[in-house]
Amino acid sequence: MAKYDYDLFVIGAGSGGVRAARLAAMAGARVAVAEEDQVGGTCVIRGCVPKKFMVYASDFATQFEMAKGYGWTVGETTFDWCDFRDKKDAEIARLSGIYVSNLVKAGCDLVHGRAVFLDAHTLEVTTREGKKKITADKVLIATGGRPKLPDDVPGTEFAITSEEAFHLPELPTRMLIVGGGYIAVEFACIFHGLGVEVTLAYRGSNLLRGFDEDVRSHLAEELHNSGIKVVLACQHERIEKREDGILISHVTDSMVIESEVVMFATGREPHVKGLGLEKAGVKLNDKGAVAVDEFSKTSADNIWAVGDVTDRVNLTPVAIREAQAFAQTVFQNKSTTFGYDAIPTAVFSQPPVGSVGLTEAQARREYGKIDVYMTRFRPMKTLFAGSATRVLMKLIVDQATDKVVGCHIVGDEGPEVVQVAAIAVKAGLTKAQWDATCALHPSVSEELVTLREKFTPPELAAAE
Repeated sequence: MAKYDYDLFVIGAGSGGVRAARLAAMAGARVAVAEEDQVGGTCVIRGCVPKKFMVYASDFATQFEMAKGYGWTVGETTFDWCDFRDKKDAEIARLSGIYVSNLVKAGCDLVHGRAVFLDAHTLEVTTREGKKKITADKVLIATGGRPKLPDDVPGTEFAITSEEAFHLPELPTRMLIVGGGYIAVEFACIFHGLGVEVTLAYRGSNLLRGFDEDVRSHLAEELHNSGIKVVLACQHERIEKREDGILISHVTDSMVIESEVVMFATGREPHVKGLGLEKAGVKLNDKGAVAVDEFSKTSADNIWAVGDVTDRVNLTPVAIREAQAFAQTVFQNKSTTFGYDAIPTAVFSQPPVGSVGLTEAQARREYGKIDVYMTRFRPMKTLFAGSATRVLMKLIVDQATDKVVGCHIVGDEGPEVVQVAAIAVKAGLTKAQWDATCALHPSVSEELVTLREKFTPPELAAAE
């Protein structure tokens, strides 16, 4: 008789949890996965995938206008939000079903319910049928993160988060989005493209904190030119709801913003509440995330955690790679860790941002002397159609080694280009090797291998 019901019990069937469960099961382990919501996690159900469908839908307005510049006669266009929303939800349900099927095919038991720790090896799972106890030799926490509303702003009960934004009963005429990170920026562009009058309010001095400064300023200018109203250095004081349903947001300097919907995208937090971690001896770090070592192991000897619940790098591909390293280490006898350097990331704004490696400021702190190559230009496609939008491309090079340590692009297909550029940055290729690569003409990306003139920021030029 086995000492425990399972060799591995996974809490959370998102990208990280599913990958770890499948690999462990294929290695011969007895595996169960508990999920209290739809299988697929944040990325598939309420994040990357449905958001990208919304990005595609919202971009057609721009494409219709651009088509006119190429000689097309474009008739009356309308957008049916409810039709799109329902088709999107049907596709998400289909993808969720694939995740379920993959788990079952790998030999995993799927438990639809909420799991909490009773001790390090025992969990209580609440399902529709009731509660049951399950024991496991090893446990993986993969519960992800959840959006949070500020607790110091009266009236936030009238607001929504990004999760509710996917399922609005109808499109509003006016929408206020609060936040300056990638989620806020992406949804501002999405709803603007769908015809909503959008105001983006952020308490900071510029959008996309943590990204390269030139990327931030360039995108802010593009958003302004597109018609999105961006209000910076703006702090919410309270939200009121009128009898007609209109929301009144009172913000800094007695400014009042009226809208039908207020969406907060001011941060996410690890989903650890109510899991009973203290009963299992699992400690949290000072950010409220599950504390782990380089092998994703927690303070409990038999418990690991991967993905957003650890608040390391909150990206789906990272959670998958962490899960893969966990499974290889624990169930395949291959001691494996994941390296967090040169992780490519994207902001699916309009225009989108692709970035990999260090920002200019980070590179100056780490390497001291660096070379910067940067260009801004109007690409062929939009230039011909009469659009004023511009592309930004920027390479950052360590002077001592000539290695390209950062690549940043703002412009159509920027994320697609950066995914390939990330291979070069991760491999440590030099600027000379980039320059030796033949350009593909005509393309936007050819600029990456034809940048020759070094860029010196005005403030540094003045100092010199």
